[in-house]
Formats: sequence, structure tokens, C-alpha cells
Amino acid sequence: MERIILGVDPGTTVMGFGLIKVVGNKISLITLDELLLHKLPNHEMKLKKIFEKTIALIDQYHPDELAIEAPFLGQNAQSMLKLGRAQGVCIAACLSREIPITEYAPRKIKMAITGNGNASKEQVAGMLQHLVGLKELPKRLDSTDGLAAAVCHYLNSGTGVAKQKSYSGWDAFVKANPSRSK
Repeated sequence: MERIILGVDPGTTVMGFGLIKVVGNKISLITLDELLLHKLPNHEMKLKKIFEKTIALIDQYHPDELAIEAPFLGQNAQSMLKLGRAQGVCIAACLSREIPITEYAPRKIKMAITGNGNASKEQVAGMLQHLVGLKELPKRLDSTDGLAAAVCHYLNSGTGVAKQKSYSGWDAFVKANPSRSK
């Protein structure tokens, strides 16, 4: 059975996304990128652009599922509100096309990818290089955050094997999980 998972890291400045194809027990990268929103004049136009981009991704790649990172309370409540709106618009676009949605907390995504819920963006991106064969990392890591949501969903969906153990570093993780690296 083949399925395509769209992963999104919602944001009102940058929305990161990645798509993977799952065939049996193997995952492969379709694409990853980011939508830059900082030049748009207001919050409403950013939300419109997020909706349009999500619909365009659906039309182009026909994902079977959406995995989206949940907003978290960072510096202030206003930021969380804006992130929640961005997430809601992305979810609405998927619901309009009857695509199932699963939301993951940032710590859950990091834990699934690296074995450490406190991993840095760089550590997550580095592990994704091994898991999906990324040749080089993008300049910004918002796209790898979106990709991480998709891979987390695969690992938590019963097809993959999510690891709940902590590791001392990359070498320990790769040594303990040779099948998860290339």
C-alpha cells in the first residue's frame, strides 16, 4: 500500500512543509520547501497565502494525510494566537479536500525523529538527512520541521517504529537503530 503524507510546520512568517511517500515499510522524500510570508502586508493576507499554498500542494501531490505541528506557548500569547490561526487555515484547506489530520506537539515530533524531545532544529534536520536521504540541508530549517512532522506521523502510524528511548547523541542513536539510517 502506498500513501503520501504532507507535514507542515505552520507559521505566519515562514511555513515549512515536506512530503514523503510511504510504500510498505519504506519512506522516501518527495519534496520539502518553505513558504515565505514576511513581505505580505498583513496577517489576513498571510492566512490567505497559507490556505492557497496548502490547496496547491494538495492539488499537486494528492496527499492521503496531513501531519501538522501544534502551536506552543512561546514568548507571548499573541504569537500563539497567530500560529493557531495559521495552523487552522492549513487544517481547513485539508478538511475541504477530506484529508485526515493529525496534530503533534513539537516535543513528540523531536522524540520520534531523534529519540530526544529536547533536540535542536539542527539535530532533527541532521537525523532527517539519514532517514530520508537528504543530500544537503536547506538554509532555513522550517522546511525540515515540516518534513519532521510527516516522518513523525509515519513512525507513529503503526507502519514505522517510533522510538521512545533517549540517546546520548547521534552516534548512539544511529548505532542502536541501523535500519533507520542510510
